[in-house]
Amino acid sequence: MTEQERSELMQIVRELSYEEREVTLASGRKSNFYFDGKQTALHARGGLLVGKAFWEIVKTFAGPVHGVGGLTMGADPIATATSIAANLDGQAVHAFIIRKEPKGHGTGQWLEGRKNLPPGSRVVIVEDVTTTGGSSMKAVERARQEGLEVLGIVTLVDREEGARENIEGQGQQLRSVFTRTEVVG
Repeated sequence: MTEQERSELMQIVRELSYEEREVTLASGRKSNFYFDGKQTALHARGGLLVGKAFWEIVKTFAGPVHGVGGLTMGADPIATATSIAANLDGQAVHAFIIRKEPKGHGTGQWLEGRKNLPPGSRVVIVEDVTTTGGSSMKAVERARQEGLEVLGIVTLVDREEGARENIEGQGQQLRSVFTRTEVVG
């Protein structure tokens, strides 16, 4: 990813994903600003740049990396974009999705993409936004229960509200494409 592409991605995040308004976050906290990373990841150019940015970070983890994924919905477009970027770079890194509850019919699966990731596969959890890290750690635990080895977590935006400390305090690494400070000052 070039510096120009990184700047372009930051601009898309600012324009499409950042809002100043009262919201309740997944953590239950109230906030006067909000990042919706899905808006950037689902944008044609934004999705391409997200994939490139995440792949650049994912490949810094001690390899091999077999998969990228996380909790549905925020992770879904990011995992797919990252998998495609990796493939364009000559690496087979499969996307996976962790359901919030097991599939209510058929096999009752928690994890979609299972056939691409046998037990012992090394994966990175991806997120659109981290606040406290609670959702990220839920994804880590579910991936571990599915027999996957979690190498770390990558987020599009770290809101800088405790996620890094909480995640690293539980023995995981958190890397971010951007921090709140970088995006909005």
